[in-house]
Amino acid sequence: MSFRKRFFERAYERDKARWDTGITPPEVVAFIEGAGRPTPGRALDLGCGTGTNALYLARHGWDVIGVDFSPLAIRRAEEKRAAVASGASGVTFLQGDVSALDTIGVSGQFDFVLDIGCFHSLSSSQRTAYVSGIADRTRAGATVLLFAFGPPLHLPWRHPTRAREMRQRFGKAFELVDVERGTTPSGAAWFRLERRAEIT
Repeated sequence: MSFRKRFFERAYERDKARWDTGITPPEVVAFIEGAGRPTPGRALDLGCGTGTNALYLARHGWDVIGVDFSPLAIRRAEEKRAAVASGASGVTFLQGDVSALDTIGVSGQFDFVLDIGCFHSLSSSQRTAYVSGIADRTRAGATVLLFAFGPPLHLPWRHPTRAREMRQRFGKAFELVDVERGTTPSGAAWFRLERRAEIT
């Protein structure tokens, strides 16, 4: 097991996964419930953790697949789903690599992709495969909402994400339509991308 994976597993084991707050971020709520909210369709939650946001989307009418590389996180997501009285029937949780969606059976086309803190933990080669994977699985007009850390960032398995990189990596298939700067941690940002009708 890699150091990165061992770190996440131990955090979940000790209930010290600070990123797994159990609360859907207001930025996601604003997109799903606010003015101009999208019609529910198929959603893909990459780095879904213990399923908080996947279950939130399902409660709002979305058919959701949540993916995380942590077996423990997926097990807890399944437990959460089982404990929910209603609104969880449209959720499937899969354990696996978000940069290798073919290997875990993620197929079909999606209307919304959510990533809260997953992309910035991937290596450069994984990021390339990640982008290709979601480009192949999104309809024209689909939205990607991605939260990532930017500089300064000093952890060995996390790599700063900047708007310039987002345009370069996603630009053939997606348009970067909005960047909302975060305050915690310093340099973090929400990136909103829209799937182009045709890949250039």
